[in-house]
Amino acid sequence: MNPITLRLLSQQLLSPQFSKPEEVVAHFGAMQAQDIRMVRWAVSMRTRKPSAKSFEEAINQGRIIRMHLMRGTWQLVAAEDYWWMLDLCGERAHKVIKGWQDSSGIVFSDEEHLAVLDVIEQVTKEKRSATKEDYVLALADNGFNFDEHRLNCHIRRAELDAVLCSGDFLPMKPTYALVEQKIPRIMSISHDEALKRLAVRYFQSHSPATLNDFAWWSGLTMGDCKKAVAMLADCLKPFPNDNHQFLLLDSCRTRKTSKPSRILLPAYDEYLIGYKSRDLVLAPEVKHKAHNNSGIFHPVIVSDGVVCANWKPYEKNLTATPFPNYSLPDSLDEAWNDYTVYLQR
Repeated sequence: MNPITLRLLSQQLLSPQFSKPEEVVAHFGAMQAQDIRMVRWAVSMRTRKPSAKSFEEAINQGRIIRMHLMRGTWQLVAAEDYWWMLDLCGERAHKVIKGWQDSSGIVFSDEEHLAVLDVIEQVTKEKRSATKEDYVLALADNGFNFDEHRLNCHIRRAELDAVLCSGDFLPMKPTYALVEQKIPRIMSISHDEALKRLAVRYFQSHSPATLNDFAWWSGLTMGDCKKAVAMLADCLKPFPNDNHQFLLLDSCRTRKTSKPSRILLPAYDEYLIGYKSRDLVLAPEVKHKAHNNSGIFHPVIVSDGVVCANWKPYEKNLTATPFPNYSLPDSLDEAWNDYTVYLQR
């Protein structure tokens, strides 16, 4: 079986299996979410009937949570997975924040954090969905005047301490709600069970992939990642490939398809950002067209699984630019129509 076709199936980019946005997010375990408008399309395009409104409702009703969880960046997680994933990834995420503070020269005491947290909690409880601007005004009234970077550190710590989670959907800025008002507490699971569960989620949504891909995506230690893969020895098998030591979860779909696929991928999509090595679908000589070395990912067009062009998601008509020495694929009209219909829904 072609590994690219397998990956398209695992990623739900061919013949999607799910109807609800939160089902897609749960399938992945976590989905990259720097750009909230773009991740709205990333999730919706993997449902049977893509709808911008359905995604927004899932965010507003707390069925999907947006937070800083892995690698110090934004992810989406399903509410049902929030607690065990936070328990598993929280310690590493705290270290990322501490490293960011140290490199930026941001130092504050626990006393300051508790005082700031008290103000943030009061504002969020009153508004039920608060913005950073709301926090800035309330903090200034309480004698706290500091820059956005310092405030971000306080907010991220509050996220990882299960105080704040995402609030109502806004297309251009994050909002925050109180975890206690939005996400029911569920029974904890063991560290090993959480490791195993996360590995299943990753490989069911990214197969075929490598151990290094899983370690990159999860942000966990290589020791934990090797342990997780070892626990899946009965169902995670080597997949022959000349260039990579791929692993394939045995429950992954292997249905062959002859229909050509033309896909308008959003920026920061899991199809690229979910792997440390992307050369299976993105030629090294044009990777700078898809992302730069600073971690900025661009919207791209995928033709039969291969990344070949850029596109602009906020234009009235499809604007596409092929990569050097590539040509635009035929029949992009259907993909563009799917995208515009999704926006209308």
